[in-house]
Formats: sequence, C-alpha cells, structure tokens
Amino acid sequence: MRKNIVAGNWKMNLDYEKGLSLFSEIVNMVKDEVVGEQEVIVCSPAIHLYSISKLAAPVAHVHVGAQNIHQAESGAYTGEISAPQVKSTGASYVILGHSERRAYFGETDTLLAEKVDAALKHGLSPIFCIGETKEEREGGNFFEVIKTQLAGGVFHLSAEEFTKVVLAYEPVWAIGTGLTASPEQAQEVHAFIRSAVAEKYGEEIADNTTILYGGSANPGNARDLFSQKDIDGGLIGGASLKSRDFLEIVKVFNK
Repeated sequence: MRKNIVAGNWKMNLDYEKGLSLFSEIVNMVKDEVVGEQEVIVCSPAIHLYSISKLAAPVAHVHVGAQNIHQAESGAYTGEISAPQVKSTGASYVILGHSERRAYFGETDTLLAEKVDAALKHGLSPIFCIGETKEEREGGNFFEVIKTQLAGGVFHLSAEEFTKVVLAYEPVWAIGTGLTASPEQAQEVHAFIRSAVAEKYGEEIADNTTILYGGSANPGNARDLFSQKDIDGGLIGGASLKSRDFLEIVKVFNK
C-alpha cells in the first residue's frame, strides 16, 4: 500500500536558528494534531540537517531530507555535499531533479540517474521530480517530456530499487507563480505517471508508488488535490515555511 506523504522544501531560506525554531514548531504540532499514518518530511538546507534530524528522531512519521547531493562519494568538489555526508546527519530522503536544479544548474537526466544511484547506495530515498514547462504544456507534448524524464532518471533501476523512490510531479509553470494545476489537470498527469511506471515495472509496483504533487499546493487547495485517486500528497514550497500552513496541509490526511 502506498504512503501518503507531505514533504516540505525550504529551498534556500531560513538561517540556522530560524530553521530550528520552525522545525520545532512543526514537530510539536505533528505530535499534538496529526492523527493518521501520513509521513511528514522536511527537506532543509544542509546547515539544518543534523540538528533537525535529532529533533525528528523520537517522532513517528517525521523525517528529514536534503535538497540535493553530488553524484560522487567524496573528492575535490568544493561546495558540494555527498550522499554519505547527508546520511551521516540522520537524514533519510533527498530531493533530486527539482525543476530549479534542472533550469539553473543544467542538471540532465544522465546526471540525475547518477545522483539517484548514489542516493540509493547510501540509504537515501530519492524524491524524484518531473514536470513540464509552460511552453511544453501549451505545446501539448508534456506527456512525452515526463516519460523522457522518468526513463532517463529512474527507469534504469531494478524493480527492488525503484520501490524506494518517491515521485513528485511539479508543473514548472505552477511553481512560485501563484498558478496551480486544477485537481483534474494534476490527476491526469499523475495517472499517466502511474501508467508509465506500470508499463515498466508492473501494476503492483505502480499501485504502491507514492506520487506527490509539487505545484503551489497550499491549505486552500490541498484537500481537492489530495482527494484525487493518484495524488498521494505534496511537495510543498512556500507553504512549508509557515508551520500552521504546512500542518493544515498535513492534516488533510487525518483519519
């Protein structure tokens, strides 16, 4: 059975103290208000990873992730962080393939496949992002774009390896723009992604793959989005920087 996950991506925000303060608020709210099996993941800047992992450790269903890793285990890569370094902080997830990494840092599917391999080798579960730009959406070839990203980034994995991957659909045109895919638009793409996984790995693995929505989800639209058959939660940007907003999204899955 696939997991319901709400993952926060803090991006390049919050100094050390502000990050610890926000995470402490989130943890306390989860303990007090969350009823259910949904997982909460916070993907923070590297400066926070060790400290917030310590805060998360005693709390069931709360996990920590990094926002990126280098594909190499170590070496002369000034300013980078490796999978074993992230793992040593206590983190258990890492975002890979985010549209900002693809657009601003030129990350290719080939490079991302190497990063996925590095993450899995060292016990990190990738949150692997895929999605189309505004031009690709308007051009009508967004299904092809998404399938190419899947094929290039994660479909080289064995079936067992793939079961450790979380997918995140992020329509690039809806990130930081205030725009959001309608629940029907998002569901259409999530269903396509699940069908592509089924074609590659079979129905059982596809049915158990968590696919998150990552395009400006917020407390006002999360319930409609998460009620769709193939949307299993969200990768949350701006709303994850406000503890109450983030927890209201998490609580959509309260039972």
